[in-house]
Amino acid sequence: MKGVLLVNLGSPDSTNPKDVKRYLDEFLMDERVIDLPWLLRALIVKGIVLNTRPKKSAEAYQKIWWDEGSPLIVLSKRLQDKIDDHTDIPIALAMRYGSPSIADGLKELHEKGVTQVLLMPLYPQYAMATTETIVVLAKELQAKHYPKMQIDTLPPFYNNPAYIKVLSNSIQEALKDKEYDHLLFSYHGVPERHIRKSDITNSHCKLDKSCCVTPSPAHEFCYRHQCYESTRLVAERLNLPENKYSTSFQSRLGFDPWLQPYTDRTIERFGQEGVKNMAVVTPAFVSDCLETLEEIAMEGEEIFHENGGKDFTTIPCLNDREDWVQTLSTWINQWVNKP
Repeated sequence: MKGVLLVNLGSPDSTNPKDVKRYLDEFLMDERVIDLPWLLRALIVKGIVLNTRPKKSAEAYQKIWWDEGSPLIVLSKRLQDKIDDHTDIPIALAMRYGSPSIADGLKELHEKGVTQVLLMPLYPQYAMATTETIVVLAKELQAKHYPKMQIDTLPPFYNNPAYIKVLSNSIQEALKDKEYDHLLFSYHGVPERHIRKSDITNSHCKLDKSCCVTPSPAHEFCYRHQCYESTRLVAERLNLPENKYSTSFQSRLGFDPWLQPYTDRTIERFGQEGVKNMAVVTPAFVSDCLETLEEIAMEGEEIFHENGGKDFTTIPCLNDREDWVQTLSTWINQWVNKP
């Protein structure tokens, strides 16, 4: 029997600083998020971050929290329910951090008699801190608790024509009645060393202007390349002039170099250079969350206005759009019907 496990990032159980602290502990202690030796990682996370950040993060979550709970969890559940209506196999939902956990999701499917699982990380682009950590944990749990269960994994879909079409449609609809001077594609940032660590050739990734556009086997696991490729394909589909769009990276943490250009500084620069109307889309996320609803829609807009900008449009994530539901359901049904 086949079943599906949708996996998103996760969220604290509430905006209480204690819940936020518990969530950040699990998230930041993941060796694929902060890829430092355990002792050093624990010193940074448990000794510094968890004593300073939970209260501030809790206040940020309070700004975007819905009556039903965390927007990311609520939207993920809505997506799960809609996909369930379009398929005939069990559809479970899990979060990499927080609840419901991947262990909970696998248990739910096992109890329903599922022996073959399609693991669907809800990330278009591959990264150590997203797709890889989900796949590794899911297979560890499967090997330990369900040795007879088979797990297949949905590959990154950053360049899948169906995904590009849905993403392009969402942008086009959001900007239909708006005049904008610039469209910014803002992706979640990662440390530059993550890109080099993911380079299976150990030589291709130079993090310059050429490596991401030069064909290489490294692109299969290169987050930076996949982000730029998503931007290129959408711009091509929407016939965007080269001077009307760009790519940036948000949410950096710590003092190590992260992927550039940084989103906050890019928004600031556009305002200072006289851009009056800009829009931002966040294609690293398929569900709206703290990084889109607070960091971009609130903080980003404030930065833009403070630097002379006028109209700031945040384009919603795909969430539970009907064409996105249909696309995921089609991928699932194609997998179900494979011999």
